[in-house]
Order: sequence, then structure tokens, then C-alpha cells
Amino acid sequence: MFLEKKINELIDNKKTINVTLIGAGKFGSMFLSQAPYTKGLNVFTICDLNIDKAKKACREVGWSKDQINNIIFTEDFEKAINDDEVDVVVEATGHPSSGIKHARTCFKYGKHVIMVNVEADVLAGPSLSAEANSAEVVFSMAYGDQPSLTLEIIEWARASGFKVTAAGKGTKYMPEYHYSTPKTVWDHYGLTLDEAEKAGMNSKMFNSFLDGTKSSLEMSAIANASGLNVPNNGLLFPPCGMDDLASLLKEKNKGGILEKNQQVEVVSSLERDGRPVFKDLRWGVYAVLQAPNDYAASCFKQYGMNTDQSGEFSAMYKPFHLIGMELNTSIFSAALLKLPTGQTKYFKGDVVSVSKRNLKKGEKLDGEGGFTVWGKLIPASTSLNLQALPIGLANDMYLKNDIDKDKILTWNDVEFDTNNEIIRYRHQMENKFRN
Repeated sequence: MFLEKKINELIDNKKTINVTLIGAGKFGSMFLSQAPYTKGLNVFTICDLNIDKAKKACREVGWSKDQINNIIFTEDFEKAINDDEVDVVVEATGHPSSGIKHARTCFKYGKHVIMVNVEADVLAGPSLSAEANSAEVVFSMAYGDQPSLTLEIIEWARASGFKVTAAGKGTKYMPEYHYSTPKTVWDHYGLTLDEAEKAGMNSKMFNSFLDGTKSSLEMSAIANASGLNVPNNGLLFPPCGMDDLASLLKEKNKGGILEKNQQVEVVSSLERDGRPVFKDLRWGVYAVLQAPNDYAASCFKQYGMNTDQSGEFSAMYKPFHLIGMELNTSIFSAALLKLPTGQTKYFKGDVVSVSKRNLKKGEKLDGEGGFTVWGKLIPASTSLNLQALPIGLANDMYLKNDIDKDKILTWNDVEFDTNNEIIRYRHQMENKFRN
């Protein structure tokens, strides 16, 4: 309750945490729906490339005309960040290059930043964290998103003296989803194109959730914040329900399926034949823990924990997440405690670009959730050795070579501008870890 105590002290002193939101999409809208009901927090500025759309988002989440009129709306992100009244910036664009620019601008002006943009974090997180620490500001993952919620369970387990043998989240997965495109995505969700468009659903964004890219990004973020290992050749996405987490998600020599101990993994809510998994974890997060001794294992059983057959392994999980509606925890933690709710510390995992089909020389890549590539999680050391092209930069680049289906793309396969600010930033980070 320490955070609540600090919030109450803030309110008693008639002070408010002022927030700039960059990106008023789905995550931003869910945050905005809670903001008016959160004492001690004030949305000061909303920055978006489409002001009319941002104002519409406010109306749709229930804001009154007066509330909307009291907000500064702008397209100028530097102006939105460089305001003496602003305490915390929420970066929720989902665009990796923009996210890096926005974060570095926050560091320049001494603002805490909540990085909803996992794409940017995975692309250059170690460098961004180091830069934030030098600027003495908080650079934090977003509470409510699955990486931060998973890290919370990992922290609880380690603080309690348990070894975390696996951690991750659930999702809807079938192997063929890797080849899904913005044209086929709605078939997998059981929607028509017309229904999706009327609901304002972005086909590339939802396709990223489906084709494995977003899962890879989120598992990379967890590994890079916690130090957990990543699989050598991509996530397995095993079908697994809540009751079977402890039995399945452990090393092979302990009767599980993981090639490494202390590894991230995503579980599927569908069996490989399409049947739903019993008690699936599609919307949730988990960690599998190992008892350090026989007494602890006996306590697992005595207190109703779900264990494997040996009783040595158990699982703690949260079956849902509310993304932007939980974001205030990160904002208050950064502003009042000067602590992140998850932060990149390592470069354990990287998400590389894999061809969805045979690609031809001269074709233009269309990035995350598109028609050409999907993002696969592999060890960062392997990515560096391959000179693999990160998924966060695989957009609007032209191919120099023909690429077979299911191949990892490299920097040598694409034309790119060596003077591009974000590419240089990424290459600087790669060189640091390569050396």
C-alpha cells in the first residue's frame, strides 16, 4: 500500500501528476477512460498526428465537452514533452522509430517516460535505459501490458526465494498464423472486413498479435528486463491450460518441453487441431516456480497450489490484463517512487524479420503485421552473428536479393540509409554488444 500512501499524500497537498499522452489509439483510449476517475492524475496534453481522431477517442470513452476543451491537443511531440507543467510522458504510438525519438526527447527535457511502445523498447531498449539513467529519469514498461505484469510475478517469485523456471503469457496460436496477412487476419478472428472496419480495428496491428510478432516482442522485453533465457529457434507456442503450466513449462530433463531452464515462452489457447484448450490463459500471464526444498514443495500442496506430478514445480498466474486501464500504476510509480514497473537491463533476446513467402529483389518490406515478414524471437547473440534485420526496422526498405520463404532477413538483404538516425542508434547498440 506504499504507492497508495504516496498518492494520498499528493492529494492532501493538492498536487497533481500531469501527463502527456503520445498516441490516442486503443491503448491510449483505455488509459483516457480511467484518467478522469483517478485522483492525483491529470491528462495535460494529448499528442497525435490526427487531432480530430484524438478528440473523437476522448468522446468515445465518455469525456465531456468541457473535459476535452481543457486539454491541449497538438501534433508537435517536442512541444508536448517540453512543457514545465508535464511530469510524465506516455509513449503509446506503437511505431518503433517514433518511439525512440520520443523517448530520447523525454530524456533531453528531463521527463519520465512510460514506454507502452514495446517495439521501440525491443529495438533499442538497453541503449534507451542507459540514456534514461544518465538523465536521471525513469524509463518504464507499461503496467497493464503483459510484459510488466509478467515481470511483477517474476519479481514476487524471486523475492520469495523461488527460482523462476519459465515465464510468459497466453495467446491464440496456430502454426499457419505466421503467414497471416492483413487480408486474411479477420478470418482467424471470426470477423468480416466490414465488421472490423466499423469497429475501427487496425488490420496490421491485429495481424501482429496473430502472426507471432507481438508475442515475440513481448517475450523479448521480458527476457531483456529479467535476464531469463530465450529459445534458440523461436517460441514453441505449446497448447497449455492453467492447470498444466507447471507440468509442461520446465526443462526437458525435468519432464517438460523447454530446451533451457529459466526461459520465456508463450502458451496457446488452441490445440493443434483447433480445439480450445481447457482453462486457457489466452488473456493472461504466468510464471512457473521451483520449490527450493522438500518443505516448500509440501507447502505448495498444502495450500492448494497447482503443481506438476512431482510437486516440485508450481505456477502463479493472472488470467487477464486490462492494458491501458492499468497504466496509472506505472505513472504514479515513476512520478512518486522514481521506480519503473519493468525496465530493460540486458540484451538477451532479439526479434528478427522472417519472410512470410518467397520475396523478390526490389520488393518493399511492410513491417510488423504486414504481408512480407513476421517477427521471430531468437537469442540476441545469434541475431548479432547473423547480422539479422530487426522487425522494428523492416518497414519501407527495399530488398537487394531474392528471399526464400521462412528465411531470416539480414542487413545485407536490404537497402538502407546509413545516416538514418534510428538505424545509427540501433547499429551503435549492436556494436556495443558485439564487442
